Amino acid sequence: MSVDFWKAPTPLRTDADYMRAALALARRGLGRTAENPAVGALIVRDGVVVGQGWTQDGGRPHAERVALDAAGELSRGATMYVTLEPCSHHGKTPPCADGIVAAGISRVVSAMEDPDPRVAGKGHDILRRAGVEVVTGVCVGEALRTTLGHVLRVRENRPLVTLKLAETFDGYAAGDGHDPRLTITSAPANARTHVLRAQHAAIMVGIGTAQADDPLMTVRAPGLEDRRPLRVVLDAKLSLSPRSRLAASAHETPVLVLSDVRADVSRANALREAGVDVAPTPLDANGRIDLKAALAILAHRGITRVFSEGGPRVGAALIAQGLADEVVLFTGPKPHGRGVQALSQEARAILVDPKRYTLVEDTKLGPDRMRRYERVP
Repeated sequence: MSVDFWKAPTPLRTDADYMRAALALARRGLGRTAENPAVGALIVRDGVVVGQGWTQDGGRPHAERVALDAAGELSRGATMYVTLEPCSHHGKTPPCADGIVAAGISRVVSAMEDPDPRVAGKGHDILRRAGVEVVTGVCVGEALRTTLGHVLRVRENRPLVTLKLAETFDGYAAGDGHDPRLTITSAPANARTHVLRAQHAAIMVGIGTAQADDPLMTVRAPGLEDRRPLRVVLDAKLSLSPRSRLAASAHETPVLVLSDVRADVSRANALREAGVDVAPTPLDANGRIDLKAALAILAHRGITRVFSEGGPRVGAALIAQGLADEVVLFTGPKPHGRGVQALSQEARAILVDPKRYTLVEDTKLGPDRMRRYERVP
């Protein structure tokens, strides 16, 4: 793998500078490494980057192994910057911590400890016992944001959820019964949506959105055509048509429908014949798919990052239940005057409450406005 960050000695660069570069590498793997976290690694010797890597598709090889292979003998006596504690357990590949020791790395700067109980400090201990200097906590906040899906899967048995909503200037997501579909956002905002889809391992909608829009829910952007996130439909009564675009393309890009265990068997069989995976899921008190249970099913399948485009009802429920870790709100420049609100008053009040969410980005995409919020831990 080529080295393309810094080619000349840069003695004034700090550990934080190199760690931010490693985090940029880690983000290249977002949405592609499930069930493993997206990790970045950088190897620096005498102020020169001699190796770099990020966790590859499907989670292997790990970032550390890629970086070590790139650096070769130049690893000896060098410093490795890694965005998550190197693994210490034997899985499908040997522990990265052992590989780092064998390569002769003399110093490891790690952003954060891995909460996975199979690691949880053991990787750092292996390094220290081998005489490697270990520094932890560098850019830990940025690392946590990048690795949050993995952390939530370990600690809360659910993936990270990014909720995306589009609204007119006066707050509507859809028109009334005579004109339900609205064209709200422009090409730049739509392109950003496809990039966001590509950074997640699953895209989730409710059955209302699936029926109203008959969406494909695929990544359609230049250079990202190989991204095929799992498409998930919350559909308690199995109302999704086997002739929908989702079902018709299920053999090309996987589709999972989460339904009530008591849903019609013939409907389930028709969807399965079309190539759709159907999984029984508990319902909530309102007879809808229980969101926490749905996310637990996805976590069990190795999913760490979910992009929800499920519409106002699903969006409001995710916010109310504290399950929307990021909220991306696109606002078009034109009002509509009537229809379905993108967010309920209660959900919008939560979103603008600084104790619940922080506005971290507010920018223009062509004529549209994009605001991105992060949930306060």
